[in-house]
Amino acid sequence: MHAELAGDEMTAVLPFSQHLVGNVMLPALHGGVIGAFLEVTALAQLSVTQGSAKVHKTIDVTIEYLRPGRALTTYARADLRKVGRRIANVHVEAWQEAREQPIAALRGHFLLASD
Repeated sequence: MHAELAGDEMTAVLPFSQHLVGNVMLPALHGGVIGAFLEVTALAQLSVTQGSAKVHKTIDVTIEYLRPGRALTTYARADLRKVGRRIANVHVEAWQEAREQPIAALRGHFLLASD
């Protein structure tokens, strides 16, 4: 995984690799891989935006699996819906070929690290 930055906007990129496959018959990415990718994207976007060297903590996440993740490079972008003094609400969408066709979405609450 790597990230592409443009100002405060970050696009996370997960290149396809055979060891990420959960269903070899399709082949489709493992749901845990997609979920972890979404969560790491949210945490990375928080770090970029908040400028904190400390790691923020996950309070809870809800993941919606919308389409099978195929054997392709996967992209994700986080939207910080609300950032308070202690808690942030984040929405992340992952897609492969077209951003208009997300394969999964995350809604999460994160405890912000205090410096």
